[in-house]
Amino acid sequence: MRTRHVGLPRWLVLPAAIGAAFVVLPVAALATRIDWGAFPGLVTSDSALVALGLSLRTSAASTALCLLLGVPLATVLARSEFRGLPVLRSLVLLPLVLPPVVGGIALLATFGRQGLLGEHLEALGVRVAFTTVAVVLAQTFVSLPFLVVSLEGALRTAGERYDVVAASLGAAPTTVLRRVTLPLVMPGLASGAVLAFARSLGEFGATITFAGSLEGTTRTLPLLIYNLRVTDADAAVAMSLVLVVVAVAVIGLVRPRAAR
Repeated sequence: MRTRHVGLPRWLVLPAAIGAAFVVLPVAALATRIDWGAFPGLVTSDSALVALGLSLRTSAASTALCLLLGVPLATVLARSEFRGLPVLRSLVLLPLVLPPVVGGIALLATFGRQGLLGEHLEALGVRVAFTTVAVVLAQTFVSLPFLVVSLEGALRTAGERYDVVAASLGAAPTTVLRRVTLPLVMPGLASGAVLAFARSLGEFGATITFAGSLEGTTRTLPLLIYNLRVTDADAAVAMSLVLVVVAVAVIGLVRPRAAR
């Protein structure tokens, strides 16, 4: 049986085309600014490969941390009712609207040498700020809300009817979560993880504020591009295109699986 689709108003086509062009044209313009003969050498330089590798590793680590923290957090937000729930949700989503540099300053105030927790960590010989760990924390801070929003929406859409049935058959809450709830919302969870990874990959403001730009340690690909913008504009454009291609590849490979 074929699914019938309601037709769209024709007037939507023009603003939709303008919106798509507004996003696509600047990205396509990168390709027109590149010296393709020099492109392979620019993107395979030692500094470029080091920065790309660091970006991929830290983004994968921050995505894993987002899953570890975000799944319980989204479940609590979607399936709990208590007086402070709206306030908690607002605080969790705050990084979505905060300038990233403010997030970096907040992380410094927490984990820096004189920070709320950092002072005690320093006394134990543990340094967080301006290390690779700081990069992961900065990326997690800005990308966690993306996973939480996606998963909370999926949990609310799925409802609780299957959870109730499983519980009525004697399943423990943890079993219900593992065998019923999470499999039902796996597409939303996968989409949230992809968004978190992509956001981590492009993170700049919080990273440079909290972790600095130390080659091989904290200089991710966006930070390298920022440095090249002044010293080598052609290399900056080439590395920008690489970042775009990697982000598109990640989203393109994972989203169809999530949709299925």
